[in-house]
Amino acid sequence: MSKAQRVYHTKQVWHGGIVEMVVWRLPESESERPHDYKYRLVYVRDGERLVGYDNERGKGDHRHYGTTEEAYRFTDVDTLIRDFLNDLRRLA
Repeated sequence: MSKAQRVYHTKQVWHGGIVEMVVWRLPESESERPHDYKYRLVYVRDGERLVGYDNERGKGDHRHYGTTEEAYRFTDVDTLIRDFLNDLRRLA
């Protein structure tokens, strides 16, 4: 069985916190990830997640913004990263 392949990763300091974005390409689609990608994009400052996008098992694609968690409609990796960065800019 093939493993997921990391296709994107960056980690950097931003406005006193840490931004990390990781995207993996899955060897095959899954019911919760029909688009063949697993991802975790997060901005943490002072130990608190302020923005996050992920698709962990049992939750599917979703977004965290402050204390709000809501479904996220994944279309492609470029749009995912752009949406995440737009949320970060709103915090700045």
